Amino acid sequence: MSNAVSGLPVGRGLLYLIVTGAIWGTVGAAASLVYRTGDMGPFALSFWRCAAGLVLLLAGRRLRSRVRPATPEPLRRRAGKALATGIGLAVFQTAYFAAVQSTGLAVATVVTLGAGPVLIALGARLTLGERLGAGGVLAVTGAVAGLAVLTLGGSAATVRPPGVLWALASAAGYCAMTLLTRWWGRDTGADASGTTIGAFGVTALCLLPFALGEGLFPHTDHPVRLLVLLAYIASVPTALAYALYFAGAAVVRSATVSVIMLLEPVTAAVLAVVLLGEPVTAATVTGTLLLLGAVAGLALTEARDRREPVPV
Repeated sequence: MSNAVSGLPVGRGLLYLIVTGAIWGTVGAAASLVYRTGDMGPFALSFWRCAAGLVLLLAGRRLRSRVRPATPEPLRRRAGKALATGIGLAVFQTAYFAAVQSTGLAVATVVTLGAGPVLIALGARLTLGERLGAGGVLAVTGAVAGLAVLTLGGSAATVRPPGVLWALASAAGYCAMTLLTRWWGRDTGADASGTTIGAFGVTALCLLPFALGEGLFPHTDHPVRLLVLLAYIASVPTALAYALYFAGAAVVRSATVSVIMLLEPVTAAVLAVVLLGEPVTAATVTGTLLLLGAVAGLALTEARDRREPVPV
């Protein structure tokens, strides 16, 4: 069934989000290879990711406009959407980096990605009138539990309050970005592609001062390898994935979006086992199964609810 406003079928929106979550799980491995190849820092990497991704998105939009012109939106509306979404994306990324630096990767990931579905479920209920129901609450709870087991299982993670606060700020930025995308997806003439491009432009500008302070241009003995890695990060988990994310998030319930995005740590865990040779542990298997079960349950609920006739 199609969303009445945007015209994108909900099933296709779910597929877009599943692909996005899986693709985003490759970013960590690619970033670790970048750090090994040169002295690029996280803010510089994030800036180049957004800046290069923006160029690719603009090129793709130009090619699509020759085939099917985009629905025009008032300039003030487009600017407002770009500013709000871009700031949310910048807070999401930058606060997460600060949380990782302060309290470590494991705790930062659990707090950010674990708080995200909870904040989004509450926000969607209060601002959009979206109900999760008992099954949805159970799925969100299982997803957060699975994330905690997958990320913290067997680790000696240290919890530091400043890092937790940064992680909660990151989750709040992610929540705002998701809810705004869903809100605008209900409007006639919503342009997901334009929103993505505008958000990337704002985010790149927000990150530029941090990247300059860190060192914008890295030193490396393997420039070709570094360029290939940056090209992958900018094209696949950035330009492609965010375009799919904003399109899917416009037609799928916000809480469902946040849980499907937890496929990211699942993909990262699989890559760690397959490519990096990390051992398969009970925590890895348990956490992965809990997350996949929550994603499947909410996806099926979303599809079923959209097939039910609307009372008149």
